[in-house]
Amino acid sequence: MERRLLLAIVLMVVVAVLPSLFVKPGPRGVPAPGGAGGPRSPIGRAAPAPLERGPLPTVAEPQPARRGPAAEPVVADTVSLSGAWFRYRFTTVGGGVEGAEFPGYAFGDTGVVSLIRRDDRLLGHRLIVGDDTVRLDSVRFAVERKQERVRFDGAAGALRVGIEYAAVSGRDYLLAVSGSVGGLEGRGALLLVGLGSGFANTEETDSGDNYRHYGVVTRRATPENLPFRSLDAGETRPLSGPFDWVAVKSKYFIGALLSSDSTRPQFGGAVVTGGPRLGRDATRVETWVTMPVGPDGRFRYLVYLGPQAYRTLRPLGRQLDKASPYGWIFRPIVMPFATWITRLLIWMHEILHLAYGWVLVLFGVLVRLALWPLNQRAMRSSVAMQAVQPLLKDLQAQHKDDPQRLQQEMMKLYREHKVNPLGGCLPMLLPFPVLLALFFVFANTIEFRGVAFLWLPDLSHRDPLYIIPVVMGASMWALSKLGQMGMPPNPQAKMMTTVMPIMMTVLFLNFASGLNLYYAVSNLVSLPQQYLINKARGVELARRRVGKG
Repeated sequence: MERRLLLAIVLMVVVAVLPSLFVKPGPRGVPAPGGAGGPRSPIGRAAPAPLERGPLPTVAEPQPARRGPAAEPVVADTVSLSGAWFRYRFTTVGGGVEGAEFPGYAFGDTGVVSLIRRDDRLLGHRLIVGDDTVRLDSVRFAVERKQERVRFDGAAGALRVGIEYAAVSGRDYLLAVSGSVGGLEGRGALLLVGLGSGFANTEETDSGDNYRHYGVVTRRATPENLPFRSLDAGETRPLSGPFDWVAVKSKYFIGALLSSDSTRPQFGGAVVTGGPRLGRDATRVETWVTMPVGPDGRFRYLVYLGPQAYRTLRPLGRQLDKASPYGWIFRPIVMPFATWITRLLIWMHEILHLAYGWVLVLFGVLVRLALWPLNQRAMRSSVAMQAVQPLLKDLQAQHKDDPQRLQQEMMKLYREHKVNPLGGCLPMLLPFPVLLALFFVFANTIEFRGVAFLWLPDLSHRDPLYIIPVVMGASMWALSKLGQMGMPPNPQAKMMTTVMPIMMTVLFLNFASGLNLYYAVSNLVSLPQQYLINKARGVELARRRVGKG
């Protein structure tokens, strides 16, 4: 997919630039139920207050936890903590999360996404006390439920352990975790918090692409990603902190441990161990995060477990919304631009109460309208360039043996006639950053996942009937053809008018239907613009002829 996009970018630049070198053409150019996508959790009114905690002791280097003797099988009960947008299920053996379900994000009719594998769990805890490793994830806890809180109490040998999970008011998918360990006798300890071995696959239509996004992300100053596929089976890789947060992620979902105080990173490090490969791309990776427990035996941190939705991650700050970077070598440009476009599309969707498909149609129209003044200016530059062509030929004949002098005389000629040789290219190149940003927006933004429009079942996946790519290619051909009307015949431009739309259509066949929809609308809106530009160009050429006469 990435190679096809790079090739498409190169071809689009060729289409935009080469014709201007030869002929100076004008610039290029009932919804299904649930068209607004799955449920979108509201943004809380206020950020959660920082949780108090004692001073942190020196953080030890992370080390793999040593397994204790095998525990006898015990029967676990479960208790749930639910909200409008989530349902977490905790097990009484270990007190960890064995289920995380999110309504509205499953494909098809009604349903939920189940994020945690059946044989896995998150937020298992272990303690390293001196040379001993205490398996809290094997302890049978007593459970107490109070409104939006779940508390577990149990004993591991001489240690008394309490762990409490509480939903943070005004913040969807965010839990505050606090715990206490009695019996440490002032020694302190190192706590290991488990992030499981990777989420269950939630993308039936493209599981391979989902698995390629699996990774462990840590943040000190900026987020750093360690892809699952970079680890061999059995390979253990320590990650040295301190970290403000540590997360595991898939393409659209994330589970992150966050320091309770964003100004004081409290995770000393992490230990990542590669597991067996389940297929070409699917890999299990065990992740444990370390944090110190002070002499008072208390610890606390925050957990975000849910979708990588901009509307819920951005208010949390800490660059958590950048846990899944994209853009390859274009990342410094693409990421901010794509973020701005995502915010704009979501804002239009919410303010105008339009399905995202209609938002894309409107967005394509607005982009072309915004470029209209530049297109007009490009037309005048093209006409001016055409008018000085005879003078340029004279200069080229006169200074054919002196390239430097020829360049100087050409620049002088451009200044005298107020000609910008690149003026015709800029309006054709400006839409490409938008197109590139939208490619990544549809490939990585959960807001567009599973969103239907007309016959399109999902704007983030290809058109199953290939109608939109064909319309895009046909509109591209018509736009190029119209741009050459009234221009001198040129065999190279004629060939590109036919060949390039065919090649672009083939390249875009498997791109997101939302991307094709935007590009097709942009081209269709450009057709009447190009017609008006052709008329204005004829008037301008006639005016110049009269002026010369």
